[in-house]
Amino acid sequence: MAPSAPDAMIGPIKFGDITIDSALEMLERWSGRSVLRPSGLPATSLSFSLNQKVSKQEALEALQTLLTLNGIAVSPLGTKFLKVTPLNTARTEAPDFIEGSTLGLSASGRIASKLFQLEFLRVAEFMPQIAGLLNPAAASPPVLFEKSNSALITDTISNLQRIETLVAKLDQPSLQGLTPKFYKIVNTTASELVTKLQSLLTGNAATPLGTNTSFQADDRTNQIILISDPRQFAFFDDLIAKLDTPGESSTRQEVIQLKHATASDVSAVLTSLVTGQNAAARTANQGQANARNTARNIPAAQQAPNANQAAALQAARAAIAQAPGGAGASAPQQFSSILTIVPDERSNSLVVSGTVDDLRLIKDIVSQLDVLLAQVRIEVVIAEVTLSDASTTGLDALGLVVSGNKLVAFNAAGAGGSIAGAPNATTGAATPFATLYNATTNARDLAATLNLVTTPRKTNTNILSVPNIVTTHNKEATIFVGEERPTISSYLNTGNNTGNVGSGYTSTINQRKIGITLKVKPLIGNDGSVQLEISQEVQDILGETTLDGNAQPIVGSRTMESFVNAQSGEIIVLGGLQRKSQTRSTNRLGPIPFIGDLFGKRSRDETRTDLVFFLRPYVLTNTPADNAEALARLKNSPQHDDVQSALKGALPVKK
Repeated sequence: MAPSAPDAMIGPIKFGDITIDSALEMLERWSGRSVLRPSGLPATSLSFSLNQKVSKQEALEALQTLLTLNGIAVSPLGTKFLKVTPLNTARTEAPDFIEGSTLGLSASGRIASKLFQLEFLRVAEFMPQIAGLLNPAAASPPVLFEKSNSALITDTISNLQRIETLVAKLDQPSLQGLTPKFYKIVNTTASELVTKLQSLLTGNAATPLGTNTSFQADDRTNQIILISDPRQFAFFDDLIAKLDTPGESSTRQEVIQLKHATASDVSAVLTSLVTGQNAAARTANQGQANARNTARNIPAAQQAPNANQAAALQAARAAIAQAPGGAGASAPQQFSSILTIVPDERSNSLVVSGTVDDLRLIKDIVSQLDVLLAQVRIEVVIAEVTLSDASTTGLDALGLVVSGNKLVAFNAAGAGGSIAGAPNATTGAATPFATLYNATTNARDLAATLNLVTTPRKTNTNILSVPNIVTTHNKEATIFVGEERPTISSYLNTGNNTGNVGSGYTSTINQRKIGITLKVKPLIGNDGSVQLEISQEVQDILGETTLDGNAQPIVGSRTMESFVNAQSGEIIVLGGLQRKSQTRSTNRLGPIPFIGDLFGKRSRDETRTDLVFFLRPYVLTNTPADNAEALARLKNSPQHDDVQSALKGALPVKK
């Protein structure tokens, strides 16, 4: 069949059913190219009609479209051939690549490829949305090139034209149609006004504004920066104008007098609280801004997002709703950025400057911090017990029964007789400590009580100290029993060494405490319980040494840390700080060999001692009952009249 002339017109043509071979012969004649075809083309018949004369190019486009509709694709191969393949394999047969725009081409079913370069849309988000527009028989999934933000699409010319038109409409800047506007705030601060706007424009009130609308505070210029569609400007003009009205000063100052707490301590607590809450608020606001940006970058519902995009949009809106100021989020009470707290140590007061809400919140917190802490009086007896060979600890030597570091009973058996109120000493039975002491019915002085317990063993017990201390909840108290000795801490060479020992040096002298140190920190419960953190340190002089011609003491140290729970009035017993000492004795001629042995003998004794600490915490009630025990002892003392005279009748008259 001879090819048609290039400018020939074709038609009208009306065919009934023609075979694929006949259609390809027409394609070959009209195009002037040789058709290359496989053997496995679909065996089908075509119906082709042209009701009017058309150009050869238009006839070719119509025939190619008809073949595409029947599962056959036509692809150019150079300038002399046309390649005919089944439609489902056309995308792999190197179809025609269109570099320019497809909009200038005639719409047809010819298969071609085009690279779409996006400028503002993200190719990984946009291309899955247009997957439903592609020809399922002819097109392949878009090939994405994320680094260049582009995608290669193979489809019919008509579908490529649709996609190109859609890209031209949607690939626009996200801020298209948005305009910034600046509001100068006069009567309040921009930050406070933005916070108010966020609380007002939540939930349903924020929906008409859209996800692209945003407003931020610029504290440096005290302005609000609005980015929105100009059609919304009138709404914000009216709202901000009504909120930024003159009123009472937003800042207040007040002096809060403290009665029990220390101003510097309370100020440190409040400052840490305010700083931490403001930091948390800034983090939450940043999270809200990020959530809004996420929602802004997701296409709106009218763009028919697929299931994944709809889920992402819903998650972003949920994040906004849960953020501070969002719908569904309860607006917490926050401190303003202008709040300042300054302690005045002279008057023990807090000078607070801030908003009315700031002052209300601060006063509420201070009322809970400025409370009178519970107090405890701790009676202490420090006893040194000489241990015999049969005793391993001071508690054994005294015959005390201790359970959980608390004195519960004593044993009356042993040399020295029995204790009043105890069973016969020969039985060896333990007497409950309640027979000698009851915290509620017979408040007895701790030292006097222990005197009854230790009386049968007076010869092996030495009471070193009987102090009483009073302290408050979580406040450490210290007891020291001992002496201070001068010690040399450093030497300085003066360059005037005369050859004598110790000359040419200047000494620095410090006073060193040597003795018994007891530190107690109580934690007082509401039920009368007391937790005691106890630190014991005992320093002894073991001997002397000479340093640069100066005698210096050799100090031994024994320490112990304890944490004990007790009820008010219970006696706590702590022991175990033992020491060994050796003594030697000879007669007057003892140092002379042999002669000393004839006139007397030498002796060497080893003595073991144990320090036992008795502590009785007594929780004070801030009533006259706290002093009843002391007044009772004072009443029977010889100095009662002198004390009563000094206190001008404050004490009861002795009868």
